[in-house]
Amino acid sequence: MRRRVVLAAMLTSVALAGGGNPPVQPSLKGDTQLHDPTVLRVGSRYVAMGTGIENVDGGTLRLRTSPDGITWMDAGTLGVRLPDWIYDQIGTQPPNLWAPTLFMRGTTTYLYYAASVFGENTSVIGLYTNKGLDPAHPERGWVDQGSVLTTTKSDAFNAIDAYRIDTQDGRAWLVFGSYWTGIKLRELDPVSGKLRGTRQYDLASRGGGAVEAATIVRHGKYFYLFVSFDRCCAGVDSTYRIVVGRSAAITGPYIDREGVPMMRGGGTQVQSTRGRYIGPGGQEVYMDGTEPRLVYHYYDGNENGVSHFQTAHLTWDAAGWPDLGGLPKGDN
Repeated sequence: MRRRVVLAAMLTSVALAGGGNPPVQPSLKGDTQLHDPTVLRVGSRYVAMGTGIENVDGGTLRLRTSPDGITWMDAGTLGVRLPDWIYDQIGTQPPNLWAPTLFMRGTTTYLYYAASVFGENTSVIGLYTNKGLDPAHPERGWVDQGSVLTTTKSDAFNAIDAYRIDTQDGRAWLVFGSYWTGIKLRELDPVSGKLRGTRQYDLASRGGGAVEAATIVRHGKYFYLFVSFDRCCAGVDSTYRIVVGRSAAITGPYIDREGVPMMRGGGTQVQSTRGRYIGPGGQEVYMDGTEPRLVYHYYDGNENGVSHFQTAHLTWDAAGWPDLGGLPKGDN
């Protein structure tokens, strides 16, 4: 969802110096009805995308734009149909596309997304690129680059919920996965955005339980892996929550605050259901200028579980663990 060559110096500049209160999450306005949100800052404007609505507008990805990251407007959808090659990859044409993620390298924007059979790991991660994304018209300029990774019922992992991070050594990485054996990491070619090599790293698992929506950010000497635990996509009955672990290497092992490996179900909780904000999750880190932020969705208890997205400042305590701050004013 943004530039993710995340420099430690940038992040340190917004860290909590062992004291003070984290900033309260902003009160977003306008149209924030997105699920599995991704945000990219392009110049001084913002673009957001989210999962498509089943059998509506072809199930394509939903778009929002904002002049300031606070007030959001509906910008339609990305096209009117799903790519034809998806059927050849997974043997069916799903009712919608899922969990997009935006990443910018130079002037090229990379859009990864998933097509899947719900409840199965018959899935594919696809890629679009855009060499000059116009934040006023985010539906224009996309070129279909086909599939990046496909899984079938014979695989022990699931090719959904992709997120790209480029590291300071010039390498690019794709983190992904949901349920089954958990969260995985593969190296990418930085220019094509496609897989490089065959090695796959295991980052987090709950022994077949719910762990998904992985995102990674570098802060200081650690990489931080955020994931969502528990039940998604059930409106007011959702139990989604955001947890984190950290590692000295992007390839792991990731450990939570109590020293429990994330490959053994570990994860330090940073946000769960509070007030109207039910089942927060589907999160991603993005850069707002030099400031790291987290975007996530929740199910609004005041609107019978309608899905909205919310952003949060990403700050750090004296021990180097992240804090998302309080909920928007009036909602704490």
